[in-house]
Amino acid sequence: MDVGKPFRRAAVFGASGGIGGALASSLADRGVEVWAGSRSGEASDQRCRHFRFDLTDESTIAAVAQVMAENPPDLAVVASGVLTLPDGTGPERSFRHLDVATMEEVFRLNTFGPALIAKHMLPLLPRDRRSVFAVLSARVGSITDNRLGGWHSYRASKAALNMLLRNFTIELARTHPQAVVVGLHPGTVDTALSQPFQANLPEGQLTAPQDAADKLLTVIDRLTPSESGKVFDWKGEEVPA
Repeated sequence: MDVGKPFRRAAVFGASGGIGGALASSLADRGVEVWAGSRSGEASDQRCRHFRFDLTDESTIAAVAQVMAENPPDLAVVASGVLTLPDGTGPERSFRHLDVATMEEVFRLNTFGPALIAKHMLPLLPRDRRSVFAVLSARVGSITDNRLGGWHSYRASKAALNMLLRNFTIELARTHPQAVVVGLHPGTVDTALSQPFQANLPEGQLTAPQDAADKLLTVIDRLTPSESGKVFDWKGEEVPA
């Protein structure tokens, strides 16, 4: 098992975001060949090979996977997601605020999009050595850990994502015994996603994107196939299902 060995190539979906961009840069610092994807096709780190994709358009994901197939990555990270929609609609605090269109949009971005990336990227992972497919999830997607309620669409979309990751693990193990499929909880990171909710955070709870990225990569480095299908936080502790 090649736990701790450097990755050769990595694909980061969502590299224009705070965590995704930091992950791409940290991997490039390690000498990893990085594909950095975003909706615009642009990223801040010019050491990366940039590509355009749209979570809501499977054809864009399929197209980039086809290009990567010639020299496939052994690490793929989905660092995209939404908490507040572009129109300002935030997470529901009560079931009275549920709206089908809002729920569909949240699921489309937090669950369906990452699932489609998995559909096209998992087959590209090497079969003869360790590989990792990681998706940013969230502790609030834990059913066991849910004691506050609220944030219905966001919680449910992450819980559904976590179930899909477990499903992918079972299926992928038949052909890729050294592969790891995992969800990652980065904590509360100083990004656009958390911006509307930072005011009441306890001091010291907000993490800089680069610190979060480095901690997540440390977790990824240590994962083994026996931990595939689970969700881990930035400290390497398992988040309950």
